[in-house]
Amino acid sequence: MKISKKDALQWFEFFAMLPGEEELMIRQQEIVYATFAQIEEAIEERNNRLMDEIPGLKNLAKRTLYVGEDEKFPKGCKSCLLGTGLSAIRKTNRCNIECKFCYNYGELDNIPPVGEGMWEIGGTKFYEKDIDLLLSTYRKPTGVCYVYLEPFMEIEKYYSIVGRFKEAKIYQHLYTNGTLATEENLKALGEAGLDEIRFNLGAAACSDKVIENIRIAKKYIKNVGIETPMTPEFFDAFMKKKDRILDTKLDFINCAELHLNENNIGNYEGENMYIARHGYISPIWSRELTLKFMKTADEEGWDLAVHDCSNHTKFARNLNLSSKEGKWFGASDYVSEFARTPFEAFLPILRDDSVQFLSEEELPEGYKAGEMFF
Repeated sequence: MKISKKDALQWFEFFAMLPGEEELMIRQQEIVYATFAQIEEAIEERNNRLMDEIPGLKNLAKRTLYVGEDEKFPKGCKSCLLGTGLSAIRKTNRCNIECKFCYNYGELDNIPPVGEGMWEIGGTKFYEKDIDLLLSTYRKPTGVCYVYLEPFMEIEKYYSIVGRFKEAKIYQHLYTNGTLATEENLKALGEAGLDEIRFNLGAAACSDKVIENIRIAKKYIKNVGIETPMTPEFFDAFMKKKDRILDTKLDFINCAELHLNENNIGNYEGENMYIARHGYISPIWSRELTLKFMKTADEEGWDLAVHDCSNHTKFARNLNLSSKEGKWFGASDYVSEFARTPFEAFLPILRDDSVQFLSEEELPEGYKAGEMFF
């Protein structure tokens, strides 16, 4: 069904007014999915035109796109996309800043603790003394990552467990906003055996302090990069300080396509949104900015890798992990972040004349507004 933009808008205005508990009928669901397909097709066509402008665009096993130096493509991402996935290790339940793109926006004071002396790995609680048991019972993963809020809030607790996984020869990377990093704790992480560190430079608005910490990290940790949700604020701030950032000699930049959940979507009210494969909802400018960013990197020959960590990449990541876990053909954990579709979030793009559906047709009988559904 190639629903017209006019009909889609009329229906979505109606859906947005429905009580949250009201279920859609089957034909109404078909209207919703037809609209999502039309929007996604239009956005994909726009993105394809941007890709055509990047002569040096490369792909990693058809699972993601990047430009730049092959050997600098982050090994943590290869583990995620080609290996046995990433085992997330969580400890900290706090952060020292609040970013409007954070998935925990508005609830940072209510994150449950992992537990005194414990680590969460694969959803299970472990003491550090249990790591030998864990490694003796499970197949060794190609990589692990330290995620969730800000590890540097209590970074001294991380050194010994990093050392444990280093002894096991497992690749490790860590995420940080970088504002609490110092030469002392970066050196300690490097000495403990951390292989890779990723700075969310957008969280600090490309502050000079974090840029300097990226430079310092390169002295002690082999692979250093930036991973930040691509937003207009980050894009503009980066370009203003581009030379200084590139002068740190970092290895890679992961441009994460911003996807939204119930916590942070209100911070982007009024933006043009699309939904990828009925899963992640994103502002359309996020990946567009990434592709423009990659074009600049390609044209100027930046001495690093720039990775398009898009919704497509995350879809591929979940498929890869499911296949490695031996799940059935086609199984994936890639799903929507919303219990109920936020229909109101798609009204701006349906009202925007600059975004056109590629082809349209009249709704079949029984699908027009005002007709009775059976």
